[in-house]
Amino acid sequence: MRWSGLQSLLWAGIALLLMITVADADGEQATRPSEFLLLVQIALLIAVGRGLGEVMQRIGQPSVVGELLCGLLLGPSLFGWVWPEAQHAIFPSSPDQKALLDGIAQFGILLLLLLTGMATDLGLVRKVGKAAITISVAGIIVPFICGFALGEFLPQDLLPHPEARLVASLFLGTALSISSVKIVAVVVREMNFMRRNVGQIIVASAIIDDTIGWIIIAIIFSIAAHGSLDVYSVAQALFGTFAFLAISFTIGQRLVFRLIRWANDHLVSSAAVVTVILLLMSVMAMITHLIGVHTVLGAFVAGVLVGESPILTRQIDERLRGLISSLFMPVFFGLAGLSADLTVLKDPNLLILTAVLVLIASIGKFGGAFAGGTLGGLTRRESYALASGMNARGSTEVIIATIGLSMGVLSRNLFSMIITMAVLTTMAMPPMLRAALARLPLNKEEKERLEREEFEQNGFVANLERLLLAADESLNAKFASHIAGLLAGWRGLPITVLHVDPEAQRRDKKGDEESLEVVVKNAAKSIAEADDDSPGNIEITTRVPRETPAEAIEDEAKKGFDLLVVGMDKTLDAKGGFNRKIEDIGARFRSPMAIAVARGPHLKRPATPGLRILVPVSGSAVSRRGAEVAIALAHVSPDPLRVIYVSTTRDKGSRRGSASISLGREEAILRDTAAAAARYNVDVRTVLRAHIAPEQAILQEIRSSNTDLVVLGVDRIPGEKLDFGSVAHAVLSRSSASVLLIADGDSAAKA
Repeated sequence: MRWSGLQSLLWAGIALLLMITVADADGEQATRPSEFLLLVQIALLIAVGRGLGEVMQRIGQPSVVGELLCGLLLGPSLFGWVWPEAQHAIFPSSPDQKALLDGIAQFGILLLLLLTGMATDLGLVRKVGKAAITISVAGIIVPFICGFALGEFLPQDLLPHPEARLVASLFLGTALSISSVKIVAVVVREMNFMRRNVGQIIVASAIIDDTIGWIIIAIIFSIAAHGSLDVYSVAQALFGTFAFLAISFTIGQRLVFRLIRWANDHLVSSAAVVTVILLLMSVMAMITHLIGVHTVLGAFVAGVLVGESPILTRQIDERLRGLISSLFMPVFFGLAGLSADLTVLKDPNLLILTAVLVLIASIGKFGGAFAGGTLGGLTRRESYALASGMNARGSTEVIIATIGLSMGVLSRNLFSMIITMAVLTTMAMPPMLRAALARLPLNKEEKERLEREEFEQNGFVANLERLLLAADESLNAKFASHIAGLLAGWRGLPITVLHVDPEAQRRDKKGDEESLEVVVKNAAKSIAEADDDSPGNIEITTRVPRETPAEAIEDEAKKGFDLLVVGMDKTLDAKGGFNRKIEDIGARFRSPMAIAVARGPHLKRPATPGLRILVPVSGSAVSRRGAEVAIALAHVSPDPLRVIYVSTTRDKGSRRGSASISLGREEAILRDTAAAAARYNVDVRTVLRAHIAPEQAILQEIRSSNTDLVVLGVDRIPGEKLDFGSVAHAVLSRSSASVLLIADGDSAAKA
């Protein structure tokens, strides 16, 4: 244990002693819920839970284990055993006081399920859906039968009402069979297994598990409360759940995206989008509660829908994660530990029965999930890892046991045994899952996907969320629209088409001319036809501004577009500089922009299906950005992408008179670009031209190949006019092929 962990525990101990003094003095006088006592409880759970979580992470375990231990230490198992008066003063048994802390914990766990849903890959879950359902059903049936059988043979002194043994057995079977999706989600996320195939299956199975579990609970509660089965309540839960999921994943997905976009574009208050998403989560959680299943299903589905929205997902995740980790998780998992009283295990008979309960619960759940994984088509190692992950009980069992205790179905001792089982299986799950996944090698497909995702984390194209197309109605505008449609279609990005020449747009509507929106949509469809992983369907918004193009761009820029694609009839003026309209647009839009210039065949057929692309690279950030765009455009092209290394000004200076110097750096840059293209199955041809001026190298390569598009990453040169440097100017002026300039954001905006 290192000093930082010890320091956290030391401060927590000091805080504990100070708080005990005040809380003990006020405890006798408290006749209603105390806000001060609530703050004391939260501070203790955060300090001790985070301190122990830090220790756990330093020894290779997730912090949730430390937070559960925190609850055990502060609960009746240790603190209440050593100093019962102080423990009862700080954590009184008053229902009103407990409800305050429980409300905070429950809302926090909804936020956690929201984030878990956002990280869920719906496409991957669809692929493993059959396996997830099989795993969940088998993982419930086997331990339920085991738990029910155990309940039938329990000693009578463990049952408050021996004549109601059937109901107690049903409660016990349910408590042993349901995995805690909350704890499973936390552990899988903390251990960085969420992106593994098995991690996605575990979370999907746990969600199904939890949903089926709450329907079973509704049936058992009905029997316990009324002595018979309430068919209406069960039917409501079943049909309500199916209807909720069907609506959510059809019209709900589009509605959520439009709601997020509306909040981002029209609300001016701080964190408006986060507010709207929290309201959405709360409403969907309330809906699932009203139809008879748990609120966590609504929060998780809300997270999936938000995650499927192409805009603002990263920002939302970043804003919520810190608060959840530092406040809500220590409170929730600390409460789970506080519910357990391990002192009852000093009775040897209860200790043996508890060990049997834990053993049956673990074997039943592990065996059921393992069998389900095998039936679902998983390998033996995958099934073993999945069964290890599904063995955590935790919060769901705490809820079931608490309700059973309050209804008089479970005795206090049986309640403590179930809580002990829940805590022990939860604590055993992380090391078991880690060991199982360590022996589960990545298959080729999964390895390629994870490498691609790691590459995309800091990429440009992969992190685009919204595109803005500013164009008139010229052939060059249609070429720019085709380029924008290919980029948007690859990732299913929403795109706004800004018509900078409204009069021409109205004329085209009356004639037979193909609109920019149709060109964009057709390009996106062509991507989907060639690539099964590309969604193809994109959201297109049309805007015909009344103000000048520059003013319209300035207004749109406030909405957070990641890339502006510009297509104008006249790109350059008579002096070789950019057209005045493009100058004004560039001055108002400070984020990255792409300027399309159609040449050759693209002036006759702007939406030519295949592109023969050349992209120069030099190792700079802007050239890498250009290479990413070129790879995206070449993704469905039958022709290989040509990658040419060109020297920068620094290269030429350092190599003057040194032609024999090794070209290792240049070859490494070409290899890196080829490797990036290979992740998307793009064929590459590399060319090295290191000792001539870059513009000459590019123009020579255009002439010697059949290239019809040059994608050139460029820097904005500070100044009054829009300028991308001499290389870009030379290529624009002299290239026979079409040119796409990918310009970095304005340096003034970054400062």
